[in-house]
Amino acid sequence: MHFTSSSTLLALSIAAAGVAAIPFKFPLPDGFPSPSPAQLAVIEKEAGGTLPNGPLPTILKSAGITTLQLLALNEIFEVAYFTELLANVTNDVPGYDAKAIAPLDKAYVVDTLTTVANQEKLHALGVNGVLMSANQSAIKPCEYQFPVTSFIQAIALAQTFTDIVLGTLPEAQAIFAGDAGDESPLVPLFGSVLAQEGEQVGFYRFAQKKVPSAAPFLSLGSPSFAFTAIQMFIVPGSCPQPLSDVDLTTFGPLTVLNTPMAKNMTLQFAVPGAVSPFNNSIVYLSGANLPVTVPISGVSTVAGKSTFSASFPFASGFANGLTIAALVKGAGQTFKSNDAVAAATVYGPGLIEVN
Repeated sequence: MHFTSSSTLLALSIAAAGVAAIPFKFPLPDGFPSPSPAQLAVIEKEAGGTLPNGPLPTILKSAGITTLQLLALNEIFEVAYFTELLANVTNDVPGYDAKAIAPLDKAYVVDTLTTVANQEKLHALGVNGVLMSANQSAIKPCEYQFPVTSFIQAIALAQTFTDIVLGTLPEAQAIFAGDAGDESPLVPLFGSVLAQEGEQVGFYRFAQKKVPSAAPFLSLGSPSFAFTAIQMFIVPGSCPQPLSDVDLTTFGPLTVLNTPMAKNMTLQFAVPGAVSPFNNSIVYLSGANLPVTVPISGVSTVAGKSTFSASFPFASGFANGLTIAALVKGAGQTFKSNDAVAAATVYGPGLIEVN
């Protein structure tokens, strides 16, 4: 899995080089992930609102449980990410000082990140609350490392993983709707979370001098793509609950080697295994369109690692913002859904940001 945009190439180079960083660990000073009632009241005040007070489901089907586990993993990761980013900006860490965030005002950025971090705490507490209401185990925090060393890198990365969330929540809503019963009220509840995440990503784009809304229809994903992406930030072996307990697939990494642009072009990819133009294809998920399959070519395999090329047909109807790439089994297959792409995926997701 690889994030690719001009603002995040350096961040990923740092990650690939294995630059040491102190892992982010919980609990937080405000008690999260297990705040007291008094601490929760402060979190809610800082977040601008409270946890929903309606009845929670007492029965969840297996797909609903898996979906909520994924969402809880993501929300807790986001709490860690924005808490660290807030601390870096507040404390004028080099790369995050007033000069680095200009022309944005530091006080405005601190207020924004304070609000976002506390909103993500409520998202995480809310999802775990739903799991526990149905006699399922709450998801516990892991330890995390983030491959960014400056404010602009951090904001670009926040945009990308929030784009992934925006592409995953509609799938979650569809699962809850399909399960029906006790899960039906979760559909509008997570619709409100979806809208809140959309407000967030507008700020991250604005901070990069991009228009706040990327496209009329944002790119949709599939749960296993999001599950794989989250693990980029988790310190291996640090989770109290094995990630294998979550009934989703972790794919091998698909690295995009050059920077995509808003035009038809050729992209270079790398994977840690053997591939063949007769047995594999690249598939792109962009906007709310059907998946686009393109052949691979120029395969070179050395010491078990392969590089290859594939066309990036942006002008054929791709959306601005996030496009997801996946290397799939089979040559020339067509897919009618993103979940069908995920079922055929060998390596991915390659996360491509085009403005």
